[in-house]
Amino acid sequence: MRETPAELEELQALLDASLSRSTSHLRSIINTERTLSAGDLTRVLTGMCTLTLATVTANGEPRISAVDGHFLHGRWLFGTAPDAAKARHLAARPAASAAHTRGEDLGVFTHGTVEILNPRGGEPAADWPYLRAYLTGFYGDDAFDWDNEVVYYRLRPHWMTVYAPDLAKLTAEPQP
Repeated sequence: MRETPAELEELQALLDASLSRSTSHLRSIINTERTLSAGDLTRVLTGMCTLTLATVTANGEPRISAVDGHFLHGRWLFGTAPDAAKARHLAARPAASAAHTRGEDLGVFTHGTVEILNPRGGEPAADWPYLRAYLTGFYGDDAFDWDNEVVYYRLRPHWMTVYAPDLAKLTAEPQP
């Protein structure tokens, strides 16, 4: 868990606000008994989590793909090739949605706006050195040409909700 107390407070406020302004149908599925606190969520979302990412074409058509997601400081990080269709979509239309699911045990649903962390030929985000150190620690320093082969994004959520009916099941040690 890398989140500061302030980041956990901000994430909890987002989770609470998102659920409170959701439809009654969604609240019949995701409610206070079947969700996670910000602290529990950051303990569950460690390492790489496959994200289903939704972007939009210039014609307004939805596109969906999978990316490696990392939940750090209450935000999703993900990368792709600079020439990928999703990179073009996000450059023109930075709104995105992402979902991380684990069967019927966990669903994390996020809508927000992306920012590019390491733009080609541009100024990287102030925390890019820290984030790159995390990513190279995970993938290895030689996994990519980090300056040319991959672009990383941070999804800044304006709405996020979590379905998790059994925290104990999510945090249980795997049986040998």
